[in-house]
Amino acid sequence: MREVILDTETTGLDPKAGHRIVELGCLELVNHMPTGRHLHHYIDPERDIPAEATAIHGISAAQVKGKPVFAQIAAEFLEFIEDATLVIHNAEFDLAFLNAELGRLGFPAIPSGRAIDTVAMARRKFPGSPVSLDALCQRFGIDNTKRTFHGALLDSELLADVYIELIGGRQASIDLVAGPAPADHRAKREPRPARPHAPTADELAAHAELVKKLKSPLWLAEG
Repeated sequence: MREVILDTETTGLDPKAGHRIVELGCLELVNHMPTGRHLHHYIDPERDIPAEATAIHGISAAQVKGKPVFAQIAAEFLEFIEDATLVIHNAEFDLAFLNAELGRLGFPAIPSGRAIDTVAMARRKFPGSPVSLDALCQRFGIDNTKRTFHGALLDSELLADVYIELIGGRQASIDLVAGPAPADHRAKREPRPARPHAPTADELAAHAELVKKLKSPLWLAEG
């Protein structure tokens, strides 16, 4: 089973207000295990980056000047995700931005049903508890000390670990392959000698003396 952990950083909160993607990070999982394949791009949003957005992700307009625009990486992005299930923390947010970018280029939208939202998963599993990526890293003991700013690739790497914990954690496989039958130790035992059942001479003599003391025992009566 192939899944892609995905995260974006943006110039703001609403693509309908003209905000754009400035960073895209994707990480491949196969059977819930990272394969080492990833896709990462800083993107020129073709607009300014407000200071409040830079305060969150640390990306300034100067840093992405000369980087590819989304149109230049769209085909590579779509090829990377192919038909994989997407795992996203707050999927509605990232899909809104991705579909706005793809729509400008005439690509079909990514359906919401294709995404697993780890925020929704965490809320079901821990109702009433914080479900931010930092909070979940703390809950599961995942090292996020490098996360001084939000970052699409770093957040994808952290989310991969969080996602595995949300679905139950990595468990050692149970080997159910049939092995050799256990040895039958009974077959190796030495046979016991037969118990003696015949009375000894002393026992017969003691029995005879006892019978003499009995008054007319039935088994000696005449028929």
